[in-house]
Amino acid sequence: MTSTSEPKQKALSEQSRLRISFEFFPPKTEKMQNNLWESIQKLETLNPDFVSVTYGAGGSTRERTHETVAKIANETSMNAAAHLTCVDAERSEIDNIARAYWDAGVRHIVALRGDPQDGIGAGYRPTKNGYAYSSDLVAGLTKVAPFDISVSAYPELHPESQNWQVEIDNLKRKIDAGATRAITQFFFEADTFLRFQDKAADAGIHIPIIPGLMLQPNYVGIKRMSEMCKIHIPDWYHELFAGLDDDPATRRLLTASTTAKLARKLQKNGVRHFHFYTLNKADLAFTCCKILGVQPNQSEA
Repeated sequence: MTSTSEPKQKALSEQSRLRISFEFFPPKTEKMQNNLWESIQKLETLNPDFVSVTYGAGGSTRERTHETVAKIANETSMNAAAHLTCVDAERSEIDNIARAYWDAGVRHIVALRGDPQDGIGAGYRPTKNGYAYSSDLVAGLTKVAPFDISVSAYPELHPESQNWQVEIDNLKRKIDAGATRAITQFFFEADTFLRFQDKAADAGIHIPIIPGLMLQPNYVGIKRMSEMCKIHIPDWYHELFAGLDDDPATRRLLTASTTAKLARKLQKNGVRHFHFYTLNKADLAFTCCKILGVQPNQSEA
């Protein structure tokens, strides 16, 4: 005899379950392809909700992105998500790419405006006959097929946003156009995300907002990315990595521990889904997930 409380217990268990997802970028060489696939196979054992594959500026990795996403969709048990941007492509071209993804079994798109053609910091120019902004792209994708659509969010403001009202209004436009979740830019402090989450809730935004966690052990690299994206690096982080330029092993340990600590703080505040920017390396993401209590499939680990 089945207890009437079992369905409720199962629902509560599902709500409390920690959910994860991973981001990869398409490989440039055969060696990088082999390394990426080893990472994908290892992280697959953690049963992620989905994995996404980035799209280079101006569509520079378009074919490799499609090949990687299609392979994940067809050769693994994971839900594959393809990044699409508005930059340097007409609407008809983007629509055809989206249809090709749908035909390949891909049901999830990460819809982004994309960086300016001349790089972050330069002025953005919408492509003639293209989708001008990500909200336009989201609306267009919903007409191509019933995709699950993720969009970006910025806990410290997009570099081009003038204020929080502009930032939140832009996110709301993407949601109104058909977005089903938002994934944030990376950040270093739990309060940064929690304050942004509160701002979104106060504005009536109720879709899932997933914190993006960066796994970059190269201090010079993460400093450069943070400066370009106007992300604040706290003093304690600078001090932690000081003097470690020639000590990659220690930097990797510190990256895993600080990222897991950040996730733990968010977890204590009710966050149940984390999106890891893996940089195509499985070890740091796998370590963080283990610290957070995510267990791999024993038969595949």
